[in-house]
Amino acid sequence: MLAVICGILVLWIIGFTLISLIASAGSKTQSVPAEGILKVDLSKVTIGEQANETFTLGATQATPMGLHQAVKALEAAAEDPGVKALYLKPDGGVLGIATRQELRTALAKFRQSGKPVVAYTEALTTGSIYLASVADKVYTTSSIGVTPTFNGISSQLYFLGDLLDRLGVKVQLIRHGKYKSAGEMYIRSSASPENLHQTQVFINTLWKSFGGEIAASRGLSLEALNKAIDDLELCMPEDFVTFGLADEALDRKGLEEKLAVLAQAESFKDVKMIPFDGYAQKKVKNNFRARGKIAVIYANGEIVEGLDKQNVDGDRFASIIEEVRNDSTVKAVVLRVNSPGGSVSASEKIKTELDLLAGVKPLIASYGDYAASGGYWISNGADKIYSNATTITGSIGVFGMIPDFSKLITENAHVGLNAVSSNKHGDMMSLMRPLSPEEYAYIQRSIEAIYSRFVDVVAEGRDMTPARVDEIAQGRVWAGADALEIGLVDEIGTLEDALAYAAISAGNEDLKAWNIVEYPKVMTFADMFSGMMGGQDEDYSVYLSWYENWKKGKAEYVFASMPFRVTVR
Repeated sequence: MLAVICGILVLWIIGFTLISLIASAGSKTQSVPAEGILKVDLSKVTIGEQANETFTLGATQATPMGLHQAVKALEAAAEDPGVKALYLKPDGGVLGIATRQELRTALAKFRQSGKPVVAYTEALTTGSIYLASVADKVYTTSSIGVTPTFNGISSQLYFLGDLLDRLGVKVQLIRHGKYKSAGEMYIRSSASPENLHQTQVFINTLWKSFGGEIAASRGLSLEALNKAIDDLELCMPEDFVTFGLADEALDRKGLEEKLAVLAQAESFKDVKMIPFDGYAQKKVKNNFRARGKIAVIYANGEIVEGLDKQNVDGDRFASIIEEVRNDSTVKAVVLRVNSPGGSVSASEKIKTELDLLAGVKPLIASYGDYAASGGYWISNGADKIYSNATTITGSIGVFGMIPDFSKLITENAHVGLNAVSSNKHGDMMSLMRPLSPEEYAYIQRSIEAIYSRFVDVVAEGRDMTPARVDEIAQGRVWAGADALEIGLVDEIGTLEDALAYAAISAGNEDLKAWNIVEYPKVMTFADMFSGMMGGQDEDYSVYLSWYENWKKGKAEYVFASMPFRVTVR
């Protein structure tokens, strides 16, 4: 037995060492030319909230690049004499709507350095045109095989009420807030008037921001742009040139000639391209010699109970916030929120710790694509809130959903069912019968109490009366630009703006003088491998379905979550 144990241990160590060596070989810093054209190709680089390390069998690669890292790389390139110009390939990147806006802001700042920016788009999508329009020159493909999808912004709302009814499943929705539409898809066949209204308003606001920036960059009016889109005038690549959204339609050879001229090279083969990810690895470093730190805590994902490192799990994040609060070298904190909400109890845990932190250190919130419902719950008490114009926020409301599978089980599946309980309502949460009126009222009472708590939290955090909060709440979703007007946020700005304000709040406005530390700590390859081999932090219950958790008594039925997601491609 001792020999077997020793043998397994030796094999484990050898295997771990080999895979680590392969991983480190796959993640070596790229060779980066000392000078040339910086190539930002979004089909090769994925930009997300926080840098992460992932792996395939035998290889490690950094994906995505953190937004802060990408912005700092562009700032470095603007000052780097070796970077002569920037070539942007905006196609292929799946970015959140506010992430895309922050990246465009950083590209616009790079352009202010006086270095030329050239963009080439073959996709001709709304997202690609939005980013490309920031460039000095915008080129597009000359191929007639491209079908543009530059048609504005839309949101598709799906409803499963009729389908679930046919299957024999009835979802019992209990909520507070006429705009709290997260559960509507399970009980209706079409949107409620309130849901349609709020969706139309925030879609209009998102397009006003996106379309307005595109039009302004290209010397057009938003009215003219809207007319061209509505009249379907932008059908072929040359239509974009004629209208003014692009400067010229080129094939690949023509593009290479333009880049050669830009690089002042005799031919394209002499052009040195600087890969964006390699450049960021080389140029963006933490200032470890700085005495003081500014912490960035990324609340990225659903707010959940239990252990789920891909989301914002309550206990782990509460511990992280406590660690940051107790670190005397951290002088200010930026809470970066990119969350549609989720668990009420997990939100309360995080909110409690953030309040304690805000009592001893400056706390600034920065909103990404979403800071809605639970995401707004945890962050509204910050000293200052920065939001993108296209951030989806608000959704101050609560709902509960309890499905009833009894018809599916008994009538459709023909399975007999009997319940035996010690008390009258013992099987209330069994999901195998409808709620009685008394039980419905029982849950509604809980919903009302949580909603009142949510309103009070916002009233205190935003220095409003509860009555005023209730007017703009009711579960309604707001775009960041509208949220500014009603007082839910303080300023339209990026993560970098929030960091700059944090530096001022901490006593030294020179951001370069601070060591920017990120939480949660990025998982290394070794951490992930250890988890695969049964590391102590692994909790396999996270992979259980909601129903499995329900049977174990772990699942919640009351949520503070927004009803939809928005992505611009």
